[in-house]
Amino acid sequence: MRTFKSLAALALAATTISASDVHDLKTDTFKDFISSNNLVLAEFFAPWCGHCKALAPEYEEAATQLKEKNIPLAKVDCTVEADLCREYGVEGYPTVKVFRGLGNIKPYQGARKAPAIISYMTKQQLPAVSLLTKDTLEEFKTTDKVVLVAYFASDDKASNETYSALAESLRDDYIFGATNDVELATTEGVKQPAVVLYKDFDEGKTIFSDKFTQQAIETFAKVASTPLVGEVGPETYQAYMASGIPLAYIFSETAEERADLAKTLKSVAEKYKGKINFATIDAKAFGAHAGNLNLPTDKWPSFAIQDTVTDEKYPFDGNKLTEKKIAAFVKDYSDGKLKPSIKSEPVPEKNDGPVKVLVATQFKEIVIDQANKDVLVEFYAPWCGHCKALAPTYEKLGELYQSNGFDSKVVIAKVDATVNDVPEKIQGFPTIKLYPAGSKDSPVDYSGSRTMEDLANFIKDNGSNKVDVLAAQAKKEEGGDEDATDIPSSMAKAAPAATESAENVAGKVAHAVKEAAQVVQTFVADDEVPQDHHDEL
Repeated sequence: MRTFKSLAALALAATTISASDVHDLKTDTFKDFISSNNLVLAEFFAPWCGHCKALAPEYEEAATQLKEKNIPLAKVDCTVEADLCREYGVEGYPTVKVFRGLGNIKPYQGARKAPAIISYMTKQQLPAVSLLTKDTLEEFKTTDKVVLVAYFASDDKASNETYSALAESLRDDYIFGATNDVELATTEGVKQPAVVLYKDFDEGKTIFSDKFTQQAIETFAKVASTPLVGEVGPETYQAYMASGIPLAYIFSETAEERADLAKTLKSVAEKYKGKINFATIDAKAFGAHAGNLNLPTDKWPSFAIQDTVTDEKYPFDGNKLTEKKIAAFVKDYSDGKLKPSIKSEPVPEKNDGPVKVLVATQFKEIVIDQANKDVLVEFYAPWCGHCKALAPTYEKLGELYQSNGFDSKVVIAKVDATVNDVPEKIQGFPTIKLYPAGSKDSPVDYSGSRTMEDLANFIKDNGSNKVDVLAAQAKKEEGGDEDATDIPSSMAKAAPAATESAENVAGKVAHAVKEAAQVVQTFVADDEVPQDHHDEL
């Protein structure tokens, strides 16, 4: 009997596994599948990838719900179908792409959560603007959390063209509808032309009736679609950061307290709507992020404002978040009376090594103020495995410039971006930027392989001083003149770095996931995959 029950359980498990609504595609089935469906979301993954494992259940849930809308989700195992993945430009895992046939492909731009995937693909399926009638309007309003409906006359060509252009440019962000029914406009309490943004939060809808321009409607949509007091989480963080509007964080450990604080600070949020976004954040799940805002990570509730453009932080001193105190704090911030909080390590007692150690309070002095020097800066994290691997190479790079007497033209520097506020938005580690002499306001991002030769050539090609340290070193080793300015750059690049075996990679990923589990909650991920593949939270 026991054997029968075990076999039954195994059979049930096998049925469950095979019942996936995600299509598992191979090289010989991929193109036919894409060609036979109008719209497909395809994930290119590797079984050992930690980010892929995290995405898997969300992807499955989205596939099941989108199946009802006839939007198939597919996946390709790149450890098996390597040539197929190379053909579609896969460089990191997971890579997710939207296919409208084999000739129309674009990257998926949404968050890696089921609701975000469903919302994004629903927008992709609909036309840029859906034409509505009195029979379809009510259902359309509930298509997504936020939808926009334009009301204009059938002969209003200018409004029609403006709205259509806006819908095409923002179809990844919103669902757009339109109607020229005058009775519908009257019922909705608007006069043509107008736009109504319907939402399933706050007051339910917001009306736009200003001058009908693309920029004005876009600005309106950005403000009106943001909750008065929202919530920061994996699905919303990137949108808040990309809004260009300062974000006020309300940290608290319980959902009940967050709801109470949102109610308490509602009047403050209303006063600064469109100027400062307010949002609660779960301190139990994401309390480590408080440290990024220069707040204590063990005292709740707490409050801070972050300028999402300059990344300057303004932490509130104290844990009593009353309406009066927060209103006064926000007013001082709005009036420019507050100074940003700067987190910095102490200035090193000695800093004469081949790689200069930067801290926040000295960043400007060493990087920006040395106007005649090309300065290469590595933004690193102590826990980052890739940073640790780069360290000896980076040290040798600094020694190369120092030993050849180029200190007056090139500086090699590094900064721990987890304990120093830096004037750059760092999305992954390590991030390497070159600040050329005379162009300090336009740093150049490095994206090549992390060999000493490639880094040196990057400095030569992008620096203002055009120092060819490799040629100088070659001349020096030959016993000749060390002046690099008369020597053509002809050194061959180093051979590509050897790739690790799948077993080694799998082991390292498992270790990295364990090592970085807490750090991921600070909204900054290790450069295990390209930066645009990092989870938002």
